[in-house]
Formats: sequence, C-alpha cells, structure tokens
Amino acid sequence: MAIRPLDDRVVVKPLEAEEKTAGGILLPDSAKEKPQRATVMAVGEGRLTDKGERIAPALKVGDHVLYGKYSGTEIKWNGEELKILRESEVLAVLD
Repeated sequence: MAIRPLDDRVVVKPLEAEEKTAGGILLPDSAKEKPQRATVMAVGEGRLTDKGERIAPALKVGDHVLYGKYSGTEIKWNGEELKILRESEVLAVLD
C-alpha cells in the first residue's frame, strides 16, 4: 500500500540532522536542530481553484526542498518518519 497525498499536499522524508558543526565539533543528540531539508516522496494532484480547475503542483518526486521549522504534520509510515506539508509550506527547492 502506497501513500498518496490529496490536493496540494506533498509527503517528504526529512534528511538527517547535522552531526558536526562547520568547525568539526561533534554534536550530541540533544543539541541537534530539527532538520529543515527533505526529499519529496509523493505529490498530490494539485490545488483546486474556485472554478473547479486543478493547478498542477510545482514540485515533483525526488526534489530536495527546504520547509519551515514547525511546518506540516509528522507521521510514521512503514517504519519511516515522514511529514505531510502543503505545497505552500515549502520554502525553496534545492538544486
């Protein structure tokens, strides 16, 4: 069974938090920041307008994105930690 987001929602898999600072200091688990980078795992069909037309999503599966620190809903799916976000909660696509 696969997960399929509805409307303008996307399912992302957060990337692991950094284990070292830029200076090379190892961070304990309590000092690590929540990751704000993720890989898009699934994309919905797009937003529905007031006229009933679908606007295609700008994101696609495999994109690496940045999202807000407290955005989305955290879920556990098949043993993986995932987040469901609205496309508008995604701040940027990383190249």
